This record gives sequence, C-alpha cells and structure tokens, in this order.
Amino acid sequence: MKIALILPAAGSSTRYNTTDALLGSSRSKLDEDLGGRPVLQRTVELFHTRPEIDTIIVAGPHDREQFADFALRHQDKLTLLGAKLIQGGANERYETVQAALEHVPEHCTHIAVHDAARPGTPAALIDRVIDVASRHHAVIPAIPVSDTIKRVRVEPIDDPGADPLANILGGSSSPLYEVEQTLDRRGLMQVQTPQVFERELLLRAYQQESLASTDDAGLVERLGERVVVVEGDERNLKITRPGDTEVLRAILGYAKPTQRATHKKF
Repeated sequence: MKIALILPAAGSSTRYNTTDALLGSSRSKLDEDLGGRPVLQRTVELFHTRPEIDTIIVAGPHDREQFADFALRHQDKLTLLGAKLIQGGANERYETVQAALEHVPEHCTHIAVHDAARPGTPAALIDRVIDVASRHHAVIPAIPVSDTIKRVRVEPIDDPGADPLANILGGSSSPLYEVEQTLDRRGLMQVQTPQVFERELLLRAYQQESLASTDDAGLVERLGERVVVVEGDERNLKITRPGDTEVLRAILGYAKPTQRATHKKF
C-alpha cells in the first residue's frame, strides 16, 4: 500500500471561536499548544514515520492572504515532516478535499482523509484502519453511540423569562429547543477518522454531481459501495470547542501552556 494522506485544515474554527468572537478576537484550534507544539504539527506527527504513508497533503485556507499567513506559521515545521501545503476550498470541507485530490501522486494506491484537529489518534487505531483497508475498498473507524440521542426541532423556542442581553454579554443564557423524537440508538455509530479508501474509488466518489456530505465515506456510500467499519477509540477526540483542548491535554498528559502561544514563538 502507498497511501496519500489528506488533512483538511481550511476551516475557520467557528464553533471553537464562539466565546472569543464576543470579545472581538479569534484563533485557530490548529494553533493551540499541545506539549509545546501546535495541534496541526501533532496531527502530522501521527503519520509521517509510517511506511504505508507515501504523501501527506495539508490543505489550508483558500484565501490567498490567509493561506500565506497559515504557511508562515506552519510550513517550515511541516515540510520537515514531509508534508506539502496547498490551498483548500473556499466554503465547504468537500471543496478542500477535492482540491487536495488534485495533488495525490498517481502511484498512490489508497487515499486517507483525517481531521487535522484529531491530534491524539491512538497508533493502534491507525494500525487497524490501515490493516483492514489492505483487504477492503473503504474503511472507517467508529464507536457505538452510548448516550440517549434525541432529535429536536431546528428553531429554538421562546424563553420569556430570559435576559435578552445575557447572550450578548456572555451570560449563562443559551438557546432552548423542543424535543421532537427520541431515536433508537441500536446500530448508531459515531464516526471518526482516518478514513481510508482505494484511490480510484474516492476519485470516482468525488466525480458525483452533488458532493454535500459530512464525511467522505458518505460520498462513497452514495455510489452504492460498501463501507466497512472498524473499532474506533474514545480517545480519538476531535477538537471542536475550547473545552476539547483541555480534555485532550489531559488524555495525552500535556500541561497547559504558561508561556507565549506556540505559533507565536517563531
């Protein structure tokens, strides 16, 4: 196997910056410090010494100026790890993966896609996915849903007693939703990455007219192809909100930084 790894890193960290937006500032979750190194570097380090990984493609922001700033922060370190930085998509994740597919070398037999904000993926999980991908066309890791899952109505409901200024001022008030249905969680799985596909299969999936999907496996499923699920890992946490960084530091045994942010030290 010769795997080309794609790391979509073009997102704006909107959910991560919800609190900071109220204060007029923002930051990328990929720049957060994990044991003295940025999240993005830690993610690349998960793969760069693996013999099956032939190519690592990091797809950063689409905007030229934002990409230049992104490259200034990360290119030197990631290039030393064998990664290639390219500009990603303008709006959607699938646009970023699609842009990266154009840089996959022809000699690669498989393509893996991994969330750039999953820097703590256990080596054993990566081993499992790659091993099964050597025998099956499309492989993803997932864990069973253990919590009760409820579908709620999309629009928030009115809360007459709430303070209208609470959200603006960062108070404790939050939107309220009405439960629409409790789902049967039997057979429900929480999907993770890396997801690994035979090269030609993923390329064919990205030739479809509609590419709207929350993950790459969804596009493969749309072709009617079988996607095999292997055991995921609860430690394979994706950083989405600020609290996730603290949880991940605890899992990996990294202390919270007390000095200048890692990406500003260079």
